[in-house]
Amino acid sequence: MESNQPLKELGYGGFEVAWLVIDKVTEELFAVKYIERGKKIDKKVEREIINHRSLRHPNIVQFKEVF
Repeated sequence: MESNQPLKELGYGGFEVAWLVIDKVTEELFAVKYIERGKKIDKKVEREIINHRSLRHPNIVQFKEVF
């Protein structure tokens, strides 16, 4: 994540914080959800990842990766 720079917090939910981030190389803007490891990672988070990956709509941003 060293080529990315957080710009501002977009919001937060029950188990994550979303940030607006810029790629320092490509200057692409995107959102990143930071989710702490531990007990909060459960079936709900797994389901959210699966759902985000399957979304295809012109008004919804594309899911990129999990790391």
